[in-house]
Amino acid sequence: MSSQCKENMCQVEKSLYTCPMHPEIIKDKPDNCPKCGMALEAMDVEVDDENEELNYMSKRFWLSFVFSLPVFIVAMIGDLLPQYLPDSISMLSIQWFEFILATPVVIWAGLPFFVRGYESIKTWNLNMFTLIAIGVGTSYIYSIVALFAPELFPPLMQTKEGLVHVYFEAAAVITTLVLLGQVLELRARSKTNSAIKTLLNLAPKQAYYIDADGNEKNVNIEDIQVGDYLRIKPGDKIPVDGVVVEGQSNVDESMITGEAILIQKSKDAKLIGATLNKNGTMLMVAQKVGSDTMLSQIVAMVSQAQRSRAPIQKLADKVSGYFVSIVILSAVLAFFGWYMFSPEPRLAYAMVSAVAVLIIACPCALGLATPISIMVGTGRAAVIGILIKDAQTLETMEKVTTLVLDKTGTLTEGNPRVTDVKIADGFNKEDIVRYAASLESMSEHPLAEAIVEYAKTNGIDISKVEDFESITGKGVFAYLNGQKVVLGSERFLNELNVNTDSIKEELLSFKNDAKGVMFMAINSKFSALFVIEDPIKKSSKEAVTALKDENIQVVMLSGDNETTANAVAKKIGIEEVYANILPDGKINIIKKLQNDGQIVAMAGDGINDAPALVQADVGIAMGTGTDVAIESAGVTLIKGDLLGILKVIKLSRATMKNIRQNLFFAFIYNSAGVPIAAGVLYPFFGLLLSPMIAAAAMSFSSVSVIVNALRLKDLKL
Repeated sequence: MSSQCKENMCQVEKSLYTCPMHPEIIKDKPDNCPKCGMALEAMDVEVDDENEELNYMSKRFWLSFVFSLPVFIVAMIGDLLPQYLPDSISMLSIQWFEFILATPVVIWAGLPFFVRGYESIKTWNLNMFTLIAIGVGTSYIYSIVALFAPELFPPLMQTKEGLVHVYFEAAAVITTLVLLGQVLELRARSKTNSAIKTLLNLAPKQAYYIDADGNEKNVNIEDIQVGDYLRIKPGDKIPVDGVVVEGQSNVDESMITGEAILIQKSKDAKLIGATLNKNGTMLMVAQKVGSDTMLSQIVAMVSQAQRSRAPIQKLADKVSGYFVSIVILSAVLAFFGWYMFSPEPRLAYAMVSAVAVLIIACPCALGLATPISIMVGTGRAAVIGILIKDAQTLETMEKVTTLVLDKTGTLTEGNPRVTDVKIADGFNKEDIVRYAASLESMSEHPLAEAIVEYAKTNGIDISKVEDFESITGKGVFAYLNGQKVVLGSERFLNELNVNTDSIKEELLSFKNDAKGVMFMAINSKFSALFVIEDPIKKSSKEAVTALKDENIQVVMLSGDNETTANAVAKKIGIEEVYANILPDGKINIIKKLQNDGQIVAMAGDGINDAPALVQADVGIAMGTGTDVAIESAGVTLIKGDLLGILKVIKLSRATMKNIRQNLFFAFIYNSAGVPIAAGVLYPFFGLLLSPMIAAAAMSFSSVSVIVNALRLKDLKL
């Protein structure tokens, strides 16, 4: 057991920060995004993370609100109901009152907008803060000049007291509304991390460590090392990933599988950190700790997926890239249009219209439309035991037309067992089983473990082999006691000139019953037949039926012979079957389907499935399979249940629909908002949009996009 980290012995990992709209921007300290100006977020989410940006904006909002409210009230009374003002208060006094209260709002509360706006112009990454800074700055500076030097304005803009109308209330209220929008947006965005925080909350904080003398003591989870012995008591959460060395119990693994079914655990059974021990006491040895545990890897994968970009985002990026320049040009045209053709006071009308255009057209909603939906969608998947590697995978799943399924471990349980052994004349069963288990102990084939386990169950020891060799997709051979032993498919033995005719009739009955067979030969003579059954998963038939109802073509691949493969497919309801398929053959079939115009998803769980998973448009790995398959796939079904594929497809469709709704709203909003703010309705209805109303509309458009995305959290799958 390691002691606490001593001074200068531990290296503290620095958090990295990235932009929710531009995940390619990564910095080692909190900052603003150089492209969009948004505050960067920590890439590593913590349970008790305090949102510093939310606190920062909240303080500014509340000061802004307290100062802006009296400014707004006094300005409205002065403009609309001047008769209610005391005679002792002059309009000049009101303007000074507005100036005194509006100044800290604009200069201090609105400072982040001016800083980000300046940075955007300096780097020529024009964004929403460019527009806000120009709009608020224009209103405030115009009002300053009007207050301190009214004589600079044309006589028609001056009142009989020699004053010019000021817009301090517009500058202050716009700042307040934009800050309110930022606060609401930051609060809503923080909810998109709720899936990660839910997962992180599952991890226990302490564990019972057993030292070399058998003494028990409480330790922090971060102090546990690989090889440490830990006691798990009833009701405890399992602290880290490991193996049971003593005792037995039932464990609730629903946090991983999504199914609240208790799994019995005894000696040598694998334990997953953060799952719940129910009724027994166990002693375990830690195998994976810290960032290597399954829970940590899930959190890392979800976080990475949430930061990835969907191809559809390119459309929004392209539009946003030109949009700000177009808005600034529109504001300039609106200004000169009003200044040249409007009634007096022309300058006032021109400024109001230009500022309204700048404020209402902030493209924040457009930029948030895609990443917010992706964050919520991938988080929703993680909570139900489905890991989606990136946004592109989520987008592609919506378009899948064909699903290719590997048989073993995908449609079947992947836990084959030997049901019968047929021994040829002249051979001893115990020797045959020993030879077969000895060879298969060196193999990674899914069926190998079944033969090794059969030998253990029958108390047969394994012998040492020499010159072991594996032929992918065919079989294995080696030398034992000077004899060449071959184990594999019938085709493999026939290629080696081994005659298997003596077993033909029995072989056919096994195949028709959907059982697998492995042939064995010693010194080129057929010696035994191992009959192996891999039970079909209970959910396979239901999943295939449901997928076909969704117009998904289902194809099964198998290394088994045609008779066995077709028997399995018939039980499940699959019509299109490819049998006797080697690993490279799987890739060829997927390529053929893709050449025919199909969008192909491939589901598998073995090492030999990895190349095909990469070739497919979307690779889907069973979480119960090998690490290689999981790393090669875009989607991982932790439970290994095919119904998860149906959930992914439904989630993909819902997420992409949500993104399109967000993009449509953002496009329509900005397309309609700019001409209205510019005053296109004024000649017909006498309607001119106030910059304050434009600020409120801009702020709440972003919030509405986020709220729409959050609906995915409640999606029924």
